[in-house]
Amino acid sequence: MTSLLIHAGLGLLTVVLFFRFNSHLYKAGWPGAGVTVSEAVYYLIAVGSVCAGWYFNVKYVSAYPQEAGWIHFTKLGFANPAAGSISQDEIIPNVLLFPLWTMIDGPRRGLKRTWLYFVMTLFTSFGCGIALYLAAQERQLRWNKAMGK
Repeated sequence: MTSLLIHAGLGLLTVVLFFRFNSHLYKAGWPGAGVTVSEAVYYLIAVGSVCAGWYFNVKYVSAYPQEAGWIHFTKLGFANPAAGSISQDEIIPNVLLFPLWTMIDGPRRGLKRTWLYFVMTLFTSFGCGIALYLAAQERQLRWNKAMGK
């Protein structure tokens, strides 16, 4: 359980850093500073993804207290063909495509320190990282428009 607490702490740290690095987007007083419907949906998906993932993470650590770890967890993801199919469908986009997408597309839009989204997925969930990236991207587009960029 100690590893889960460390993991949770690192996940919380990445989310705090997300809001700190993008603090200009979350200050009031600029046109477009309010939360849009689609942005609210992104935040709800982020929270739901973390909750669902952590439910299963706690169950995993409880079921395998001696073996619990990244290697064992990943091996179980490939324990049968169905698990392997969904695991590779999660791992490849998360480890390869998502970092490329955020680190190439994000700076083009004006987002800063976009490496954080990938790191965040390691401690929260892939869904959370994507959802927060999309929320920040939407806010950044509104910020750019409001600032005449």
